[in-house]
Amino acid sequence: MREHWVIPDIHGCAKTLRALIEDLIKPSKHDWLYFLGDYIDRGPSSKDVVDYLMFLQREDYNLRLLLGNHEDYLVKSYEDELNLKSVLGFKQKNKRKKEWLFHGGKQTMESFQVTDLKQFPMEYIDWMRKLEYYIELDNFILVHAGLNFRTENPFDDKDSMLWIRDFDIIPEKVQNKRIIHGHVPVSLEFIDLSINNKGYKFIDLDNGCYMTKREGFGNLVALELNSLKYKVQYNLDF
Repeated sequence: MREHWVIPDIHGCAKTLRALIEDLIKPSKHDWLYFLGDYIDRGPSSKDVVDYLMFLQREDYNLRLLLGNHEDYLVKSYEDELNLKSVLGFKQKNKRKKEWLFHGGKQTMESFQVTDLKQFPMEYIDWMRKLEYYIELDNFILVHAGLNFRTENPFDDKDSMLWIRDFDIIPEKVQNKRIIHGHVPVSLEFIDLSINNKGYKFIDLDNGCYMTKREGFGNLVALELNSLKYKVQYNLDF
């Protein structure tokens, strides 16, 4: 039987990602790997993370990749930077870039060895532009942050898919499928509870891979959808 693995926020932890996939999951090319976004920022090796995912794609592994708010932050900051104008000889400031750099973009710029955002490699910007907002499977909805159930159709609100932090699920609006997401770091104890308690309509898999100094956090988790068994890889990047 094909295995279907879901992997949440990696945040520039390339060594941790490789160990999770190559030592714990060991996928065949018949299996599926679903990634929930936030490949970049905060950790030391954002470029290596994206390069590794690109390598898996080139090697014909079955990958589906979601857009995270951090990739969206980078792409929009990049576009803003290209469109800056000068007014009376003064160059406009890129407020979004300033926010992105503060929330982990600085580490991404260092990883890609660029100091001018306009020089960010287009290959990677284009790759991020092609990422999906959500994935609907037979029994699950995969999304980076969550869904806005206060709208008539939760799948119309793309901004919430990237940024929402709290949401009350209305099961009928998602055909009673469980929602699997990342974005908000939770403890390993809570992850285990949400996976094994069928009463939970959602599973948050984000254990804050970069949060190595906080007890119960700092790992990268992968969940197999057929068995609902999960693997935990402790951080190797910090």
